[in-house]
Amino acid sequence: MKLEAVLPAPFHAELADAPPGATCVWLQAGAARIRVAWWKAGDKGTVLLLPGRTECVEKYGRAAGDLIARGFSVITLDWRGQGLADRALPDRATGHVGDFSEYQQDLDAMLAEATRAGLPQPWYVLSHSMGGCIALRALMRGLPVKAAVFSAPMWGIAMAAWLRPVAAVVSALAAPFGLARHYAPSTTSATYLLQAPFEGNVLTTDREMWAYMRRQVAEVPELQLGGPSLAWLKAALHECAALSKLPAPKIPAICALGTAEKVVDVPPVHLRMAGWANGQLDLYPGAEHEIMMEGPAVRARFFDRAAALFEANR
Repeated sequence: MKLEAVLPAPFHAELADAPPGATCVWLQAGAARIRVAWWKAGDKGTVLLLPGRTECVEKYGRAAGDLIARGFSVITLDWRGQGLADRALPDRATGHVGDFSEYQQDLDAMLAEATRAGLPQPWYVLSHSMGGCIALRALMRGLPVKAAVFSAPMWGIAMAAWLRPVAAVVSALAAPFGLARHYAPSTTSATYLLQAPFEGNVLTTDREMWAYMRRQVAEVPELQLGGPSLAWLKAALHECAALSKLPAPKIPAICALGTAEKVVDVPPVHLRMAGWANGQLDLYPGAEHEIMMEGPAVRARFFDRAAALFEANR
């Protein structure tokens, strides 16, 4: 298949610890330019790897290697507002969108690139955190995949009990009072990986994987991102609430969740999976938010189970 010309984008392969053969390109998704990376490798199909908030394609270099080692090709992206994709605000540290439908434009552009590149069928989706919210909406829109794997999906946002009503009111009033671009309550411009110590962090129990993630944003400051805007918070709360009212898609799924999860709201995950007819909730004792960034045993179990689900639904 002859590929049309696309503009190459930078990719920090060494920091990503990624397998060889990555193609990284710029794509236009509506008004935003995003960055997409893909590996045309295994012939068992292609995994659409959807990152969470603040993340970038380099962070999933090792995950791409894990999937390729199990026989798959991989495509992933920088969502608008993070990584090297366009950022909407002069303050680049603010994670901002006006509506979560904007992320569907990014995903549509990535799917078009997967088709253009001739990435092997069937396709599967593997998503983390905010990516899990985007993936669930996409599945309800008819995303052309055979099976789905979620890692700590953001189907609700974890907040202190006192903050929840405050956040709802403040985010609703942000636009009328010209505050939509301000940081959400309790967040700042600081990048969590550079601010928090390993001890007591909410992402991973594995020190080496913590260092891997931290090194990327430390050595490439353009990848850093702070807290979300009030507009993002309002959009996220609205999207989570809207999705909660819809039935689960009719597609095989596994949802992986660490028992030490502190980033996403856990009850909506249990509720969603309890009503997913051909879905399974897979709990990881002691694991935190980043199951794909935990220690070797946890990561092996996660990718083995994902691969088994994909192979069973070809």
